[in-house]
Amino acid sequence: MNIAEQPQELTANLDRVRRFTVLTINTHKGFTPLNRRFILPELREAVRSVSADVVFLQEVHGAHEHHPQRYSNWPTMPQYEFLADTLWPQFAYGRNAVYPAGDHGNALLSKFQIIRHDNLDVSISGHENRGLLHCVLRLPGEGPEVHAICVHLGLHEGHRRDQLELLSQRLAELPHDAPVIVAGDFNDWRQRADALLEPSGLREVFAEHLGKPARTFPARWPALRLDRIYVRNLKASRPTVLAARPWSHLSDHAPLSVEIEL
Repeated sequence: MNIAEQPQELTANLDRVRRFTVLTINTHKGFTPLNRRFILPELREAVRSVSADVVFLQEVHGAHEHHPQRYSNWPTMPQYEFLADTLWPQFAYGRNAVYPAGDHGNALLSKFQIIRHDNLDVSISGHENRGLLHCVLRLPGEGPEVHAICVHLGLHEGHRRDQLELLSQRLAELPHDAPVIVAGDFNDWRQRADALLEPSGLREVFAEHLGKPARTFPARWPALRLDRIYVRNLKASRPTVLAARPWSHLSDHAPLSVEIEL
């Protein structure tokens, strides 16, 4: 059945998506800080409770050979698919780190259609494997495609600078009026990213509303401003740091959420 044949009420609903919620979280591969306990099922319930439309995930396992034997509640599917469950019918995964036992990387969960995606390798030779997962979303109703880029940058400032340059190059390839969301773990405790990304037209949501990026690490006593949500050609409101329980005990990073308006 095509849209023209659908009931009038459903067709109207397809035209209403002008506002949606974004969540970003470094999942720490489903373990509590210091890897003391595997808590991916609890993390899934917490993520579901936010009712975000688009979820940016960093450090998620695609596969691991040994963990299913060690943890009875290890999922039989990739972690990103387990987190998506039935709430996010669309998901994409960018494998960054590959090792004998498995792999991990970034993922994006979406209630909207992911019409294409690719993973840009921004690893610095001989150091941590990093990537930018770039997804293009089609929202219900008439409107522009939304570009969503999930980021996890390196621990060394020089590497981050080079990786931000690669991100800027990717942004320069997009139409100047395209709506863009860039979110994830920037590891930018020295707060250099905002100035480096400003020429690309990105605005950091928490800095715009609160004066500085949010404190997100460590989750129980956030002190460092590592995680970010940037937008271009979009409005953002209600920036929120999810630092209280249960979040403070589910990862080493506090998640961030924001409401986006086209």
